[in-house]
Amino acid sequence: MSDSSPAIVVRHVWAGYDRDPVLEDINLVVEAGDFIGIIGPNGGGKTTFLKVLLGLIRPRQGTVEIFGRPVERGRRFIGYVPQGSEFDREFPVRVRDVVRMGRLGRRPLLRRYNAKDDEIVDRALKQVEMLEFVRTPIGQLSGGQRQRVYIARALASEPRVLLLDEPTASVDPKMQRNIYELLRELNETIPIVLVSHDLGAVSTYVKTIGCLNRRLFYHGEKQISAEMLEKTYQCPVDLIAHGVPHRVFPEHHCHHEG
Repeated sequence: MSDSSPAIVVRHVWAGYDRDPVLEDINLVVEAGDFIGIIGPNGGGKTTFLKVLLGLIRPRQGTVEIFGRPVERGRRFIGYVPQGSEFDREFPVRVRDVVRMGRLGRRPLLRRYNAKDDEIVDRALKQVEMLEFVRTPIGQLSGGQRQRVYIARALASEPRVLLLDEPTASVDPKMQRNIYELLRELNETIPIVLVSHDLGAVSTYVKTIGCLNRRLFYHGEKQISAEMLEKTYQCPVDLIAHGVPHRVFPEHHCHHEG
């Protein structure tokens, strides 16, 4: 159980709801320095996969370890950035208080925030270039600014691996680039896994890409083969080809009815 263990090790995991297996025989190793984009269609199991990694869903079969520990003990090392919700926009809470929530798991119950907590909160906001908005109500920020605040909240938990769910959903293209550049900088010190259905957005920035559609096709490479896409997506070419740099995708010949 040394801290040189991989960040995440998933072995032969099956998981789902009731009797329906959403994830089938999932295997993944996340090493230090990894920046993995996992793409897949809606309903393909991306959210279920994140819930398994966070210990919110127990696998029916297989094992998950976080830094050599079972999920129950290892998940404290995970910083999680969920999809932004519209509820947050209506909630009258200031940026500092949102980011402070990242400290909750790091302190005894009912202990007041102290100077160290505030220092870590300020450092996280500085990392995402949002310190000047520390007193701003979250609802007054743009979608991209809110997403930076959620990343700061995750960083305030002092994570050793970062998971993100659709990090640039409902964010304008310019801010998307800013967020991915920020993640690239964070990746210099921490491994990152993000899930998205938008391959065009992630393909330029991540180091490796996997495809998840009940099963995970991941070989630690950036190149995605036509075979992987056909297995994963049944080849919806419109979704795949839009705006994607050609270096990521080999040309593939797949005919489907529209």
